[in-house]
Amino acid sequence: MNILNLFRIAYKALMRNKTRAFLTMLGIIIGITSVITMVSLGQSSSHNISNQISGMGTNLIMVMRASQRQGGVNIGTSNVQTLTSKDADAIRARAKNVSAVTAVVNASGQLVNGSNNWPGSIQGGNSDFLSIRKYELASGTNFTEQDVRSAAKVCILGQTVVDNLFPDGESPLGKNIRFGKIPFRVIGVLESKGQNQMGQDQDDVVIAPFSTVQKRILAITYIHTIHASAVTEAVTEAAKEEIEMILRDVHHLKPDQESDFEVRTQQEMLEMMDTVVGFLTVLLAAIASISLLVGGIGIMNIMYVTVTERIKEIGLRMSIGAKNRDILLQFLCESIILSLIGGIVGIILGLLASYGVSAVLGWPFIVSGQAMILSFVVCAATGIFFGWYPAKKAASLDPILALRYE
Repeated sequence: MNILNLFRIAYKALMRNKTRAFLTMLGIIIGITSVITMVSLGQSSSHNISNQISGMGTNLIMVMRASQRQGGVNIGTSNVQTLTSKDADAIRARAKNVSAVTAVVNASGQLVNGSNNWPGSIQGGNSDFLSIRKYELASGTNFTEQDVRSAAKVCILGQTVVDNLFPDGESPLGKNIRFGKIPFRVIGVLESKGQNQMGQDQDDVVIAPFSTVQKRILAITYIHTIHASAVTEAVTEAAKEEIEMILRDVHHLKPDQESDFEVRTQQEMLEMMDTVVGFLTVLLAAIASISLLVGGIGIMNIMYVTVTERIKEIGLRMSIGAKNRDILLQFLCESIILSLIGGIVGIILGLLASYGVSAVLGWPFIVSGQAMILSFVVCAATGIFFGWYPAKKAASLDPILALRYE
């Protein structure tokens, strides 16, 4: 029998009971919609994270204090004082693959301007801090190395801080604000960067000379981290190795001693986030695929019902010359049609759902061609796999007994 004719007969048979056919396809539709949506949102999230991390500079290198252990227990880095501003100076003087470096310290506290206040944080760096962290000035000027040396009480504000401390829209430039009890003169305002992937407001920041934060606010002699920029992205790994070698030398560490610092590149962070997001995407897609299994079982059940309802029809077809293979293919075509139509509808709904969620979250809309092709193949395979046994049962009926069936 002609294959196209088989599909035509199968389609007409399904259209006799549209409601039952739709309910049978529903499991496939939900499964494919869920898989397409999960994969698309996973890729959109990964792309968004990559863009935001890259926005901090793909050649960014961070030196952090290593975790401390006491009695085999990791007690964190809060009391570690291994990094100093001299380490940053040594990197600046000796690292050939580093274009800029800054010592960094952080503090949290209450920001006050007259009757307006805001709970915020202040980051301390040198005059290279803005370029290393890819911040741009909307107005005003950057602080100078002289400001760093003299621990000048000057600062640059993020847009969120400006909006909360100067709600009337007046310019903050030249005005004095307080961080805790320490007065600071505002010399610049940053361009807005918005929220990052983790929901953190990148504009909720105050930047000042690190020496000011270190001495006047925290009263410490060490620093929290060192941020550096490699000359180019291509030499980031070489710059990382250089920094490790320089700091081990400055800290007088022997070859068999562990480093009392950790060096991380932005590329490593990007790869780590991609791995985490990729794992979560696969996990969610696998969970969503369970509904495909449920949909396949639904197809098998309904095909069994269909075979039972049409036993006389099967006997009649066999009596006028239809072969077992023709009966098998007819019912197999019906299950494949159910799967494919459900798959196509599921793909369309999945794309619409992905677009809607991406638009709401502000993520880029990414269509996974591989996921769509795989979903289509899975639909066809589901129809064949779950439709085979009922079709085989129909093909194996005895035509005489089928004609006598009541």
